Amino acid sequence: MKVLVIGATGTIGRAVVDELEAAHEVVRASRGGSPRADLADPSSLDALFGEVSGLDAVVCCAASGPLVDLADLEEVTDDTFADGLRAKLLGQVALARRAVRHLRDGGSITLTGGTFAEPLPGGSLGALVNSGLEGFVTNAAAELPRGLRINLVSPGWIKETLETPEGLGGNGAAGTPVAEVARVYASLVEGAVTGRVVRA
Repeated sequence: MKVLVIGATGTIGRAVVDELEAAHEVVRASRGGSPRADLADPSSLDALFGEVSGLDAVVCCAASGPLVDLADLEEVTDDTFADGLRAKLLGQVALARRAVRHLRDGGSITLTGGTFAEPLPGGSLGALVNSGLEGFVTNAAAELPRGLRINLVSPGWIKETLETPEGLGGNGAAGTPVAEVARVYASLVEGAVTGRVVRA
């Protein structure tokens, strides 16, 4: 299969590329690379699909994680909420809508959410985005033509991210190794399910 991975330079994106490259042709796209894909810029998505053709699957790993999105509800601005919704929710919806028009019959779309089991202090924006993505994927699966599929991965805490200086105290034990998370993405690309929200 020919698979487009968006966000291919991030922690999850790199692992997904590594997992898929053994058996598939992978096209890597990122905000600063070539081909370019910026979820906050729909015109970049139009240009991307004009440049890359013959796709069997699109995987989006570009949605930012909660470690950089935490914001106190009393202090966060309307603009911050709007920007987060535009890039992380509406950006992935825009990507999926375009992918539907360009994927081969039976192709798949895999998006990235970030739902956590317990409420996260400062995580209201992330919760709003992720709830919206889950609802979109669940419903869109019933609307897709030509045997196309759509699913959502909720990676949770990533071990390697937690071990960085920006992580939660540098304790990676609370996270899932990124290679395991990448296998979840690959299973959705290569499988037959649709409308699923898979928590890694």
